[in-house]
Amino acid sequence: MATNIIETFDLTKKYILKGRNKEILALNKVNFSIKEGEIFGLLGPNGAGKTTLVQILTTLLQPTSGYALIDGFNILKRPRTIRDRISLMLGDGMLYNRLSGYQNLKLFSKLFKVPGYKEKIYNITEEFGLKNWLNQYVESYSHGMKMKLCLCRTLIIDSKILFLDEPTLGLDVNSVSFIVKKLKNLNKTIFLTSHDMGVVEKLCNRVAFINKGNVLRIGSKEKISHLIQSEINIEIKIKENKDKIKAELNHQEFISNIIETDDGFLISIKNRENYKKLLSKISNYKIMMVKEKEPSLEELFLKII
Repeated sequence: MATNIIETFDLTKKYILKGRNKEILALNKVNFSIKEGEIFGLLGPNGAGKTTLVQILTTLLQPTSGYALIDGFNILKRPRTIRDRISLMLGDGMLYNRLSGYQNLKLFSKLFKVPGYKEKIYNITEEFGLKNWLNQYVESYSHGMKMKLCLCRTLIIDSKILFLDEPTLGLDVNSVSFIVKKLKNLNKTIFLTSHDMGVVEKLCNRVAFINKGNVLRIGSKEKISHLIQSEINIEIKIKENKDKIKAELNHQEFISNIIETDDGFLISIKNRENYKKLLSKISNYKIMMVKEKEPSLEELFLKII
């Protein structure tokens, strides 16, 4: 059974605005745990506390109160030990623009004592489509190239725990798809923050929703959906008699909403117990498909906040 590799205990962070005597609560008694090898996603709007939490867990920032354990070590007592076990990506701001791509990766490789770094640099940049740009100054890179280089820098260190803050921000669809596949196959513990619901859905084992410093829900998408979704959405495709079936269903109390689509309807029933009632009502019609439509993480997030 996998052990917890990241644990937080009432993590709290407060900021005092200078000259205003006003306190901002960035994190409010945050508690969660992450198993070794798990890919954990943190979702929230701008200003929700995502980056603050990542900075505290990676020892860049100290909490006002509470603490966390990373691989069994206290972030307040053993920060250096923790830094040897983690890699961090905070956007593309962790690169030196006046150095080439190769010089950036070489510098970080030497800082973290990466063995055989030359071969690793060429291999990973070829994989990310950056090999031909290695000798160019990073300031000439596009935003997407900088994001890829920063992720290369994070991965080349080969730490057991990765903290990735918006690693696919601004990337094209093909690059995002490649990165999702790459991260999935790493067999590492990954703590990921993102605004891209599609990335989180494809990549993460569990997700947490955070807003205004408070963690609102934690669990798999299926578990969260079960907790907050009272209605069940069912997609129906039919070949004929659309007007007739719509007229009949509009009079059913157990149906809360009917949306007409190109080839049928999207029907919302008040709870799962009414599924049989719906099937009974449509059994006399020529139905091509009946399928329960799962909510996306974006829909769940909007409901939670």
